[in-house]
Amino acid sequence: MGKISYVNGRYLNHRDATVHIEDRGYQFSDGVYEVIAFYNRRLLDEDLHLQRLTRSLAALHIISPVHENSLRFVMRELIARNNRVDGTLYMQITRGVAKRDHPFPHATEASLVMAVTGPKMPKAKEITEGVGVITEPDLRWARRDIKSISLLPNILAKQKASLAGAREAWLVDEAGMISEGAVSNNAIINAKNELITHAADEHILGGITRDVVLNIARKSGIKVIERSFSLKEAKTAREAFLTSTTSNVLPVTRIDGVAVGNGKPGPVTLKLLSLYHEHIYAQTGKQWN
Repeated sequence: MGKISYVNGRYLNHRDATVHIEDRGYQFSDGVYEVIAFYNRRLLDEDLHLQRLTRSLAALHIISPVHENSLRFVMRELIARNNRVDGTLYMQITRGVAKRDHPFPHATEASLVMAVTGPKMPKAKEITEGVGVITEPDLRWARRDIKSISLLPNILAKQKASLAGAREAWLVDEAGMISEGAVSNNAIINAKNELITHAADEHILGGITRDVVLNIARKSGIKVIERSFSLKEAKTAREAFLTSTTSNVLPVTRIDGVAVGNGKPGPVTLKLLSLYHEHIYAQTGKQWN
C-alpha cells in the first residue's frame, strides 16, 4: 500500500487526495495549518500544537469541522496507516468550499486535510558545524502570530536562501530589527551568555519548539530576554541558533557570510540541543546518538 492521506473524513491514496477547486484555502489562502513531529509513533508536544491551532482558528473565525478528540484519533490513525515510526504530520484546516467571493460564506463546513512524511531532521554536519543564514526584508502581513497558510513572502525569502546556499533567511524590518526566520524562530547568545529572542507577539509566529526551548533554558539557569534584536547585534553575538519542528535546535554560525562568534556551534546552543533531545526522549522514548 502506498502513502495514505486524509481528506474530509476519508483516508485516501496520496495521489487521490484532492480538494475542490473552490476550496477557500486554494483560492484565498483562507486557512491555517500545523506541523507536528512524531517519534516512535508518538506525537511530540501534541497539546501545545493543538492549542495553537485553536488560537489560529479563532483568530480567523473558522470553526473546526471535527471535535478535538476526533482530531487526535485521526492523527494517530493516519500515522498507523502509513506505518511510520518517525516523521512529521501536516494538518490544514480551511474555511471550506464556497462560491468565490471575499466575504465569509454562510453555512460552509470547514475542510480538514492531513498527510505524513518521513523525518526531516538536520544532517549531522549541520549540527557539528552549524548552518548559514542570509537576511531579507520582512514583507509579511501584520498578524504573523496566526499560523496562516498564506506563506508567499516566506517562500520567496526561503528560495533566496536556497539559491545562496544558506539554510534559512532571517527577516529584517525597516528599522533593522530581526523578527524571525522564513520557516523558523531564532535567538542569539550575547557576551553575558543571555539568550535574546523576539517576544511572542503579533510580529512573529510563536513556535512550539521555541516555547519549549525557552522553558528549558530558564529551568537550566540561562537568562532569557524576550525582545527584538538588531542585525548588528546578531552579527556580533557570541552564538546564534534557530528552532523549529523540523530543525529542533540548530546552531547558526554564519549570517550573510559573517562568522558568528568563533564560527563554530557554541556551548549554550549545544547544551540547549542536548536538553531538547532529553525533552523528546521523555515524551516519545526517542534515543539520540
